[in-house]
Amino acid sequence: MTRPPNPLIAQLASELEPVRPLRMRHGLTLVALAAGLTIGVILVLQGLWSGLANGQAAAIFFIANGLLALVGVAAAREVVRMATPRVGARQDGLRWLMAALAILPVTALLLVVLEGTVAGHDHAADGLHCFVAGTGSGAGVAAALVVWLRRGAPVALKEAGFYTGVAAGALGSFAYGLSCPFDTTGHLGIWHVAPVAVSAAIGRIAVPALIRW
Repeated sequence: MTRPPNPLIAQLASELEPVRPLRMRHGLTLVALAAGLTIGVILVLQGLWSGLANGQAAAIFFIANGLLALVGVAAAREVVRMATPRVGARQDGLRWLMAALAILPVTALLLVVLEGTVAGHDHAADGLHCFVAGTGSGAGVAAALVVWLRRGAPVALKEAGFYTGVAAGALGSFAYGLSCPFDTTGHLGIWHVAPVAVSAAIGRIAVPALIRW
């Protein structure tokens, strides 16, 4: 004797629709497009700093912006992975990169103590402009990552929000930094790294509400 089909199960099954699987390369492509568009807009509006073309840029310029780019890419990659959570996922490499980036503001603050105030050493008004512009320039990357997370099923919402902010702040600051004419340790270490910290805090607070499912 066979049992009649359960109408509730049949109703639920009839409402199911096939979903395209989330592929990591698609998420990374989305982030790359957002970052590339941001860089393009900044270069059109601000232009590339001439010091890069004529060899005037100091070594710290390449070190600082290289670290920002690496932290941004690593954080974005981690957020893309969080959309499809895995057991035992770890962020050791990313944390070490963030620790390396933290050396810049620590060094800058030591120089401030040894050589003078922030205002006297590194043009505080210009630094504040770089901080605001760098933070705002991460909006496109943040939006791309939020869209990706909403398509998936992230579990650690606060952690996903934190790393979303790190990726947005780092890539936004890197993008705007290509047009910045100041290449001192004090300026780069304080005003170009600050967007990462601020964006991370904003992401941890604001993003979970946007991706909760």
